Amino acid sequence: MSTGAWIAVAAIVIALAFGLFRLLTDGHFRGTKELAVSDEPHAVPEPRAWDAVTDALHERDAERGERATLVQFSSAFCAPCRATRRILGEVAEIVPGVVHIEIDAEHHLDLVRRLDILRTPTTLVLDGAGAEVARATGAPRKEQVLSAIPTYDLES
Repeated sequence: MSTGAWIAVAAIVIALAFGLFRLLTDGHFRGTKELAVSDEPHAVPEPRAWDAVTDALHERDAERGERATLVQFSSAFCAPCRATRRILGEVAEIVPGVVHIEIDAEHHLDLVRRLDILRTPTTLVLDGAGAEVARATGAPRKEQVLSAIPTYDLES
């Protein structure tokens, strides 16, 4: 085989491997890192994700869910963001105490950096106190969202 054919084969293999990786990881919720608790008496605690969201949006009276808040980071031309918006909206309608908030990542770059959002859509699941308990990049399925909500059983 010629050099060009080998390059084409290598490119196809790399593209297939990347596509498989994205298929296996997109939309899956993973837990967030536990914040280290300092023994120092004057240590400043890390702000909760909800505090960062309300600071960035300048909305101190923004509605937070009693059970969970689904915070979605989207961008204008993101097709998976529209599917994620629909799914999270449906979950917020059927599960009591759950609220869905969508944030335009392009207009809130400081918040995106502060919360380490790397791509859209990214969904954060915040518990009733406003702490991040899970996050997913890519479009999640409804079952994945339901299972990520604290104290929600898929059987209910």
